[in-house]
Amino acid sequence: MKPYSILIFDWDGTLMDSEAHITQCMRNAIAIIGVEPRTDAEIRHIIGLGLEEAIQHLYPQEPGSVIRTIADEYRQEFLVRSKHGSDLFVGARETLYQLAEQGYYLAIATGKSRRGLDKVLDETGLAELFHVTRCADETRSKPHPLMLEEILTDYDAASHDALMIGDSEYDLLMARNIGMDSLAVSYGVHELERLLQHQPRGHVDDVSHIPIWLAEQAQ
Repeated sequence: MKPYSILIFDWDGTLMDSEAHITQCMRNAIAIIGVEPRTDAEIRHIIGLGLEEAIQHLYPQEPGSVIRTIADEYRQEFLVRSKHGSDLFVGARETLYQLAEQGYYLAIATGKSRRGLDKVLDETGLAELFHVTRCADETRSKPHPLMLEEILTDYDAASHDALMIGDSEYDLLMARNIGMDSLAVSYGVHELERLLQHQPRGHVDDVSHIPIWLAEQAQ
């Protein structure tokens, strides 16, 4: 017996090691606009949020017009100008195929835009594994639970049927907001101590350990 029927993955920091790429693209966008720089640590803190929500956290005093301009430049950096993308975490591809073969339905709930997610799914060849995906620009940003609600609706499932897997407090808080179990991964953008404050069901230190953790829950 599987402990869940649906596994909902965050993307950045959970399946793809994209922290450095995202940080560089944001630094470049900020420099182009000419607003006060932010440190790498400050930028890492907001990875996982929707783009405009993330920039609003970085620049709470700036008007919406500036926020949108930075967001537009970031999209250009990420989707057009950047020639070097990111790699999946070692073992992520094999883990996803293993879980699919075990009969789990796989979904994505991400702070990326639809264009951004489609780009990386195409580059990695993993689109076939995820029949349901939600992005921050087509629903509410994390930690609001709307994207999880929509995924559950698409699968005609309840919150106890699914597990949210993520590396940021926004992932885990989103799951708590809908009464869904979560699994923290400690190798992403937020440190484990910070993640544990949001009461995940458990945590793993390597993406390849997820099937092992799931098997333990079924015992």
